[in-house]
Amino acid sequence: MNQKAVVLDAQAIGRALTRIAHQIIEKNKGIENCVLVGIRTRGIFIAERLAAKIEEIEGKPIPVGELDITLYRDDLTKKTDDQEPLVKGSDIPVELTDKKVILVDDVLYTGRTVRAGLDAVMDLGRPSSIQLAVLVDRGHRELPIRADYVGKNIPTSSSEKVVVELEDVDKVDQVSIFEK
Repeated sequence: MNQKAVVLDAQAIGRALTRIAHQIIEKNKGIENCVLVGIRTRGIFIAERLAAKIEEIEGKPIPVGELDITLYRDDLTKKTDDQEPLVKGSDIPVELTDKKVILVDDVLYTGRTVRAGLDAVMDLGRPSSIQLAVLVDRGHRELPIRADYVGKNIPTSSSEKVVVELEDVDKVDQVSIFEK
């Protein structure tokens, strides 16, 4: 794969997350009964950054959970023919029933990861609502799923790949497009 372009650098990612934090607060009229739930792996780090920005704005913390969707994926048999899936487990610090859950992920593409996330959340409780926040929406949906909060819409072709790199995992903050 060849890197075609860097579409978001560290500053642009920070600005996008600040905007999303403000939108979450505005839409929910504060953060009462809200919980951020990041989808493994990069969604967790984005959720933690959003929580820090929300706390900065509101002056109080918002709970953050980690969601492992491995066993909810519809492509599990394709990916694990030769090995067992690596399940790390979910870690949700609060009861989700009657909460406003904001599901957080890095890239929204076909919608299949989000569908798996929705199933996983529903198995953990019955939230009053589930909202979706993503850093990047690249289009090409296969399921009728739309994000409530989007850092950046990046129109792509099917032959391109969007790669989100975060300091927490990759030692750099950037979003790039690669050509296959």
